[in-house]
Amino acid sequence: MTTIARLTASDHDEWLSLWSGYLDFYESVLTREQTELTFQRILDADSGIHGAIARDDGGRAIGITHWLTHPATWSAGPYCYLEDLYVDPAVRRSGAGAALIEHVRDWAREHGCAKVYWLTQEHNRTARSLYGRVAEDTGFVHYEIEL
Repeated sequence: MTTIARLTASDHDEWLSLWSGYLDFYESVLTREQTELTFQRILDADSGIHGAIARDDGGRAIGITHWLTHPATWSAGPYCYLEDLYVDPAVRRSGAGAALIEHVRDWAREHGCAKVYWLTQEHNRTARSLYGRVAEDTGFVHYEIEL
């Protein structure tokens, strides 16, 4: 059974391994400084960024998620943006991804959020098969401007 817990300083090395896998999956590179800043923000209760780690029955770290909230113009309550979700490829389809999403959903509900939302790449079929079971595809297309 998968267990989910808030990320703590003692999770750093396991988190780093999963974070590196996540960046590799998206063919992205961040500096060591940015990676460490991200982890410190997750630990800082005042930063607004939250994180959790999934573990298998043996206590092995198998997944991570990070999320944040922001005010919304279409709702009295904030929206919860699930920014990062990664599960070790060796245990995908085990329920770990669904458990991480459920953890964020429960947290968001407890904190008065109106909804949880996230993005993924169109070709990410494994993740999209999960997402289609636990959420609604809104049909929106994502654009961005790098600054």
